Amino acid sequence: MLLKVEALKILFVLTSHSQMGDTGHKTGFWVEEFANPYYTLVDQGVEVTIATPKGGAAPVDPTSNLPQNATEDTKRYNEDEAVQKKIKATLVLADVNFEDYDAVFYPGGHGPLWDLAEDATSAKLIQDFNSVNKPIAFVCHAPAALKHVKNSKGEALVKGKKVTGFTNEEEEAVQLTKVVPFLVEDMLKENGGIYSRGATWAAYAVQDGNLITGQNPASSALVAEMLLKTLRKK
Repeated sequence: MLLKVEALKILFVLTSHSQMGDTGHKTGFWVEEFANPYYTLVDQGVEVTIATPKGGAAPVDPTSNLPQNATEDTKRYNEDEAVQKKIKATLVLADVNFEDYDAVFYPGGHGPLWDLAEDATSAKLIQDFNSVNKPIAFVCHAPAALKHVKNSKGEALVKGKKVTGFTNEEEEAVQLTKVVPFLVEDMLKENGGIYSRGATWAAYAVQDGNLITGQNPASSALVAEMLLKTLRKK
């Protein structure tokens, strides 16, 4: 049972990207990867603010709202008018001050592979959180946002750190290996991360200091719980 956490503020960063490459299909953020951590945190008294690179409405990956991907958290999300309003009116990421928050969390979906992975504002924000040892958490495709993030030595932030993220095998299973701009697993390894994984589609997350990463949608709860435990220790 998680203990109540009072007066904490966490920033959620969602993608603004809605196009799945040149396929004509839509993408965005994955509802489960937002909904479970969101409710895990707000139910414990945490205040969540949502930002995107462009601000305004954050695009939802329509696949994540299909019946086969529904969970109790996604059902709650789809019936929650208050959170729907927040999703449609996100802050512009460039207007966010990291000093106002105790941690940052990046939900996945394929969208981040195109915008957050290359977004200098996002990279600087993560570096700022990391520089003062505030928790930085990512799930599924969201570790893509770490692609150009540096540590205090100017090296890749993930270099020498335990990390996970959407596996090459899982990307192959959804037949998007040749559509996405890069593979999360490959990028993390190329940047010097100590990559590990669990079984395909199984819940798996790892933590290295203030850096928390989860493998896939099933891992969102683990990441949220690790994030809460880390905040309770501070």
